[in-house]
Amino acid sequence: MQKSTDKTATIGMICLDAPPVNALSGDKGIPQAIAAAVQEFDADPAIKAIAIYAAGRFYSAGADIAEFRGNPATDAAPLRSLFEALDASQTPVVLAMHGVAFGGGLEVALAAHYRIAEAKTKLGLPEVSLGLLPGGGGTQRLPRLIAMDKAVEMIITGRPVSAAQALENGLVDALFDGDARAAVLDFATKIINENKPVRRSRDQEIAAFDPAIFDTTATKLAKTAHRNPGPMKALDCLREAAQGPFERSLTFEHRAFDALMEHPQTKGICHAFLGERTAVKIPGLEGQKTSRSMDSVAIIGAGTMGVGIALACMKAGLQTLLLDLKDEALERARANVERQLAGQVKKGRLSQDRADAQLALLTLSTSFADMGDADVIIEAVFEDLGVKESVFRQIDAIAKPGALLASNTSTLDVNLIAAFTNRPQDVVGLHFFSPANIMRLLEIIRADDTSADTLLASAEFARKIGKVGVVVGVCDGFVGNRIFEEYLRQAYLLLEEGATPEDIDGAMEQWGWAMGALKVMDLAGQDIGWAIRKRRKVEQPDRPYSTFPDQICELGWYGQKTGRGYYNYPEGVRGGATNPDVLPMLQAHSIALGLIRRTVTAEEVVERTLLAMINEGAKILEEGIAYRPVDIDVIYLNGYGFGRDRGGPMFQADLMGLKTVLARLEELSKGREGWALKPAAILYRMQEQGLSFADLNAGKTVQTDMQEELV
Repeated sequence: MQKSTDKTATIGMICLDAPPVNALSGDKGIPQAIAAAVQEFDADPAIKAIAIYAAGRFYSAGADIAEFRGNPATDAAPLRSLFEALDASQTPVVLAMHGVAFGGGLEVALAAHYRIAEAKTKLGLPEVSLGLLPGGGGTQRLPRLIAMDKAVEMIITGRPVSAAQALENGLVDALFDGDARAAVLDFATKIINENKPVRRSRDQEIAAFDPAIFDTTATKLAKTAHRNPGPMKALDCLREAAQGPFERSLTFEHRAFDALMEHPQTKGICHAFLGERTAVKIPGLEGQKTSRSMDSVAIIGAGTMGVGIALACMKAGLQTLLLDLKDEALERARANVERQLAGQVKKGRLSQDRADAQLALLTLSTSFADMGDADVIIEAVFEDLGVKESVFRQIDAIAKPGALLASNTSTLDVNLIAAFTNRPQDVVGLHFFSPANIMRLLEIIRADDTSADTLLASAEFARKIGKVGVVVGVCDGFVGNRIFEEYLRQAYLLLEEGATPEDIDGAMEQWGWAMGALKVMDLAGQDIGWAIRKRRKVEQPDRPYSTFPDQICELGWYGQKTGRGYYNYPEGVRGGATNPDVLPMLQAHSIALGLIRRTVTAEEVVERTLLAMINEGAKILEEGIAYRPVDIDVIYLNGYGFGRDRGGPMFQADLMGLKTVLARLEELSKGREGWALKPAAILYRMQEQGLSFADLNAGKTVQTDMQEELV
């Protein structure tokens, strides 16, 4: 923070300069410094106005939620003290915004006495997207500056408004072009010349409005309030603002904000937000960048996955070559691309001009020679090692030096694939999730010889095409599918013991999954899981599977693509209807196993599947397949439909407590097929050393027995 005076020492200038985003970090003393400068200038009789502006690309992205550590009142204290200093100032305070003014940054502006904004500025209070609410007086000051219905919309949705809208609504007093410092200085001079008084937003009267807006909005929010408590609590604060007085309603807001900080759903959402920013950082390579170009992509395989990857690349503005040896496959691919782009246009998500521009980036080819100049080459062919060997040997012969060579394999050993080339250092796994143009997750699989620059290039490519790229190691199924296998194992065992598909999926969806396990398998295709189980039966005979899913497949019920699976899919029934033949089959299967079917509760479904995920995740960490627990959480939040408000499986383990996790795993490991839930060794060591998964995310390590002996 910089402080100076200007205009014959009558204007106190305060510059917020905390790159890269001008976050109002209490740890760095930013709000404290601004408050002290305001108080110092206010105490100087020569100062007639105080002007606040910011350096850098934009004004402020708000508070740093990484500093919210569990004591809401303490965590919020620095910003609240700044608002008090602004309210107490007897000298008019003018604040200039440019670029973006979000969250706490906008709340500081609301507490200033006059506000100006650069014409392209976006202004917003997005706290509800984190399960929170504007806790620095935002719910109280905003409706005193703009109409209540506008304030409700802005706070409840979290959507930003343009500077022009802000001027029209009364949120800002003037717009400017050019330099923020010069603009705020001119406006402050005008305030002095016109002898403008201090004008506190807290003292403004709320304009008349229809109070029915509160009940109408509450009805809309009721459907999702159990997933995200922020919007409903924010609405309560706005309702309280209408009743006043300001001090009482401000106290109400502070208490609501503090309560949300302790809410499990809010904690989960904030963990997801911060986790995505952590998981994309590659340990040991922080701050480093690749020098490779990422402007052109060649995709081999024009099936569903290849088309999805192509669409993602085209959307990012990359020259995209889609290659397949069959002309008819390319024809289908082009029709698919055109259909999907047309669908986006029809829904209003894409302009026709933009759709045409994206389509112009696509080239179709049947010749491997055409991919020789591509910066990135992605193989997306059939999941067979022999097929991939043939493809990669051709890629190796044609690709230019330094090209990023990637396999979209979901289970195969990337080390073996890399060995098919003479440049294993350039080979990486890029595991897209279907539909690849929509799903945000991209597992980046590092093979033994993958170079650091290749990892950096892969991470940059993921960022370019709008994906959350998470680096993982090589193992069967990598991180996501390996854990999903244990999750499915428990779902299948519960089917055998008494649950129905509706019991399983209903419990999981009610808890927070976007789709239950069995519906997912129907969507993906039951035959895919069947092929994996056949391979597992040979490779892992000591790890038995439920054979009931095989019975489904033997009948040709592969799910949505055949119209039947665990559910029936008649035309027009998108989510599936009960398959009446499944329950009799389950009953017969249970009898054949010597099991007496019992009632399986929703709580048991959630607990057993979740504990299986946590336990396998712990093993993955122990083996070094994932760098951090949060990487596992981010994979599940972005690739598998794990409820964002639930934070991820490893986050849930911390909420449950390691002691509880171990006790339940130990108890379940003594039951039927209990071998699958035998606790991972790392869990015991973590308990002995008093560590949580959050501690591991923070950089603490679990000591091995050998390390303990050395200590």
